[in-house]
Amino acid sequence: MCGLPEWTARNWRRGPLWCQRPEPHPIETMTDTIVPHFHNDLGVPVIDIGAKEFMCVGAKPPFDHPHVFCDMGEDSEYICPYCSTLYRYDPTLAPGAARPAECALHDVPA
Repeated sequence: MCGLPEWTARNWRRGPLWCQRPEPHPIETMTDTIVPHFHNDLGVPVIDIGAKEFMCVGAKPPFDHPHVFCDMGEDSEYICPYCSTLYRYDPTLAPGAARPAECALHDVPA
């Protein structure tokens, strides 16, 4: 069209860039996902979990250690630097689920 590249002709029909509305796109915020929390009150050597990003709190409050954000990345196991609990990723579990199930912390204090 008029010897102009196609993208230029197409953009010209839509008007100047400063008059165009930006394309809507979803923005993911930190509150869109809830990071699951796990504890080891039972003192088990291994906790299987369904998430690769999670928080370890050690024991249930008030005996918890600093809440540590853990990210397994490409690995399938993670050892908490505070309580030495071994967390093992199990894709068959739901993101907030654990084996043993008692190790999932659902009521996280503010």
